[in-house]
Amino acid sequence: MQQLAEIPVTIATPTPLLQLRGIEKRFVQPVDVAGRIANLLGANNRAAVVHAVAGVDLDVRAGEVIGVVGESGCGKSTLGRVIADISPATEGEVSYQGKRLQDMTAPERRAYALGVQMIFQNPMASLNPRMRVLDIIGEAPVVHGIVPAAKKTEYVAGLMRQVGLDPEYAQRYPHQFSGGQRQRIGIARALALKPRLIVCDEAVAALDVSIQAQVLNLFLELRREFDLTYLFISHNLGVVGHVSDRVVIMYLGRVVEVAPTDVVFNRPNHPYTQALLAELPTLETTRRAYQPIKGELPSPLRPPTGCSFHPRCPHAMPRCAAELPALRTLADGHASACHLNDLQPATPA
Repeated sequence: MQQLAEIPVTIATPTPLLQLRGIEKRFVQPVDVAGRIANLLGANNRAAVVHAVAGVDLDVRAGEVIGVVGESGCGKSTLGRVIADISPATEGEVSYQGKRLQDMTAPERRAYALGVQMIFQNPMASLNPRMRVLDIIGEAPVVHGIVPAAKKTEYVAGLMRQVGLDPEYAQRYPHQFSGGQRQRIGIARALALKPRLIVCDEAVAALDVSIQAQVLNLFLELRREFDLTYLFISHNLGVVGHVSDRVVIMYLGRVVEVAPTDVVFNRPNHPYTQALLAELPTLETTRRAYQPIKGELPSPLRPPTGCSFHPRCPHAMPRCAAELPALRTLADGHASACHLNDLQPATPA
């Protein structure tokens, strides 16, 4: 596997580039006609409510890479879509460069839409199969006045070179490229609008391991060249450990731990984080007894009371089933939502 590039030191800025406060995202499936008729006869059918994201607070500083990790169904992709304004939050506030979205003027809202872009997991599904690469990458910057139509070909050629593609392929369709090349097209499409923040939703999950390293190196190179900020969504802690400055661990729509990457890997606090790291493959030659996390991820239609992880937690106590733990600061930059932390004093920052 190709060696990954070094990650430069990030200098924190006073005002975060992006702030999330109390973000909730619920999907409601109303009672259908048959259910309403049954209700007239005495049934008790109710609308199904999926709590995809439940009360997420997060600050994203300019120039850093934040990894968001969790099992499938934990809400990390939904959170990314809320940040990219693809799926607006049901409740809560999103602030960009210190200003709330609901307080923005039309030009400011447009700047936010252009400044936050998203790269999707499956490039074949996110690229229009009827469009040539020239138009996939170049259509949006022309529409938004970033580049004149007469210079679209030249602009696209430059972007294709930056992501490692031959500009001579600009007249081809997505199906004529490999998976890694299609993901590079998706990256070029995001870069075309000159964003400050890119949400990468499982951007390397569908690629071969050798191609993953190439694409990850490309992300890091583009970060240095364009001073980009990334929200890197992944279920692979190994990948996140290579590219991220901070890691956010999500479980059933909630943030259960957030810390600098080295702290997460060397001093994980939350039992869920510890369980994820225990299953991370290593190159050690000694025998290891793998113990998968017991049970299944609960349904977001009927989340458990109290701490969502308590039905699967080996340290669960009666309080865990009754009371939702708050995200408590343990040290500078490290917070965890676990009642076990109340049994011991927090480490001073």
